[in-house]
Amino acid sequence: MIFRQLFEAESATYTYLFGCTQTGQAVLLDPVLETMERDLQVLHDLGLRLSYTLETHIHADHVSSARKLKARVGSRIAGPAMDDLPCTDFGVAEERPLSLGSLHFQALFTPGHTDTHHAYLVVDGDTWRVFTGDALLIDGCGRTDFQNGDAATLYRSVQEKLFVLPDATLVYPAHDYQHRHVSSIAQEKERNPRLAGKSSAEFQAIMADLKLAHPQKMAYAVPANLACGQCPEDIPETLRRLCDPSFQGG
Repeated sequence: MIFRQLFEAESATYTYLFGCTQTGQAVLLDPVLETMERDLQVLHDLGLRLSYTLETHIHADHVSSARKLKARVGSRIAGPAMDDLPCTDFGVAEERPLSLGSLHFQALFTPGHTDTHHAYLVVDGDTWRVFTGDALLIDGCGRTDFQNGDAATLYRSVQEKLFVLPDATLVYPAHDYQHRHVSSIAQEKERNPRLAGKSSAEFQAIMADLKLAHPQKMAYAVPANLACGQCPEDIPETLRRLCDPSFQGG
């Protein structure tokens, strides 16, 4: 498997690229509109053809490039079946993983950050990687105060779906704000300040006390991503230009 971790600095979002060495097919997990041209260049440099984009959840801090990539290169759009988005070509679920060539994405239903959030387990030989979206971050976790989030639900998701994976499983989150790239299940179980050794009640108290401001792009990112990256009317002009499928520049 070909694997790359890519970064969008403004929202501190990781996009993950997976390539099948047998078929040349590729998947982009959680792609960001502003970095679409970079992602296409990386695919080109690696000699890969984008077959699918895949989302962990409906993002509130950036607009997905899924719809524009589909218009541009004919890739299909995958995401949690629970979202029931008309723009999605393939709905993933625990009983319905996404597979193409040698690539296999086992969905893990991990609600709490949002009510339909999924993580994805990818096994490549002896290497286990779990792509945790916003459910589990390095030394942290996603917020639970909007998009039907719920702290008690997120606690169960992490404990029952993620912390039961082998300790050596590598943890790749959707974001990191301190330029860290990867963790492990063992590390997060041992030292995550919100989750390690915490009861559900303790975790809920921590999350209730965060008092975070809403993401700057939330007002238009959520509506856009409910349409797989189609820009709403009130989106800033700089992003509207990127949303336009006829625009071919960076």
